[in-house]
Amino acid sequence: MTRIFFNKNVLILHLTVLIWGFTGVLGGLISVSALHLVWYRVLIAALSLFIYFLVVGKSMLVSRRKLIQFVGVGGVVGLHWVLFFHAIKISTVSVTLVTLSATTLFTSILEPLINKKRISVADVAVGLVIVFGIYLIFKFEFQYVWGIVCGLSCAFCASIFSILNARMVKHTAPSTITFYEMIGAFLWVSILMLFAQDFNAQMWLQGTDWGYLLLLGVVCTAVAYVLGVAVMKELSAFTVALTTNMEPVYGILLAVLILGHKETMSLGFYFGSLIVLGAVFFYPYLKARIENRERSLINRKLH
Repeated sequence: MTRIFFNKNVLILHLTVLIWGFTGVLGGLISVSALHLVWYRVLIAALSLFIYFLVVGKSMLVSRRKLIQFVGVGGVVGLHWVLFFHAIKISTVSVTLVTLSATTLFTSILEPLINKKRISVADVAVGLVIVFGIYLIFKFEFQYVWGIVCGLSCAFCASIFSILNARMVKHTAPSTITFYEMIGAFLWVSILMLFAQDFNAQMWLQGTDWGYLLLLGVVCTAVAYVLGVAVMKELSAFTVALTTNMEPVYGILLAVLILGHKETMSLGFYFGSLIVLGAVFFYPYLKARIENRERSLINRKLH
């Protein structure tokens, strides 16, 4: 176990997940609205990945069909981030990160429906536990009801684009997919801002916003993505799933350390959060045990 923990790729993955968790804190620190924040973020991320492709000499060419797919999914990614940062603006980082854990619940329902597979009993069981935990958060933190609703909607979007990306990554490099999804997100958010007449003076950045946005767009999006993909090629899906589940934990701890009293919540919130995070964290173990048992039964029948 010690050997696994100190594996270089595992430590890099933990660093990547820590960086992802930090995005919530940056959302709380940046002064512009969620829509403006995402517009800047995807623009910086797309430019960073473009520079990355030029440096490594990698081709960015894709077919027209794939381009339309990537740009379309990019719209879902953009909506996901707008809802994520809006939830932070109207509630807290902690509330948003915990409700984002509901991605596991939505994926357990949507993935079998989209891919026409049998719904897993383990997925549904973990999903029901998450629902109970979120119910407790609703009950004790009702003043953040719209933040919770936005957080759950954000989780729904995350589930959809994760399922679609899992299918597309079989035929296209992950970095290429992400590059065009960032462009797609930029285009769709720009259209939304155009209709909402949000290209206005409110999108001008304050002094510290420039540094925070560069950190968000370059380090937390482009660099973290490249790091994440690099180590995922070397690690098992189980290790990746288990480590990724630490994102809300890291994010909440960073929020408490950096944002202080704003992140102080009721005991009911922490109890509900413990249930949600416990279910999400335990999920890979439960899933692996059930799959191993099913494989053992199949092997017995064959022999």
